Amino acid sequence: MWGIILALISGALMSIQGVFNTEVTKQTSLWVSTGFVQLTAFFVCVIAWLCTGRENVAFLTEVRPWYLLTGGILGAFITITVVQSMGSLGPAQAVIIIVTSQVAVAYLIELFGLFGSSQASFSWRKILGLLIAIAGIVLFRWEKA
Repeated sequence: MWGIILALISGALMSIQGVFNTEVTKQTSLWVSTGFVQLTAFFVCVIAWLCTGRENVAFLTEVRPWYLLTGGILGAFITITVVQSMGSLGPAQAVIIIVTSQVAVAYLIELFGLFGSSQASFSWRKILGLLIAIAGIVLFRWEKA
């Protein structure tokens, strides 16, 4: 149950952050907005790290495989693409497409056991769920002419 609550909070925060970042971008620029987002996230993480227990700290040079350290780079591109898609499609349409894409890619990662994740077996029910989500995108975007 706790995982579901956290996922709901995460989804809500992502939607709010996307709108905030889009509005900041309109007033500044894409790169200023994205840089500010990443910089403030860094400071929040440093403060949280200083205020909590810091046991089991490993040097980043010990992380294997090395490509796992590209999460920050991905985060910058996530911010950029969320801002641009929300500016182009609006928050609701952008988020429904973003979330469906997340589900599809996450299922492929599980299915093939990529990036150190546990491999899951193929499930027609999960494919059906994904197809229903795609149908939801079509219904959501479908407007009377």
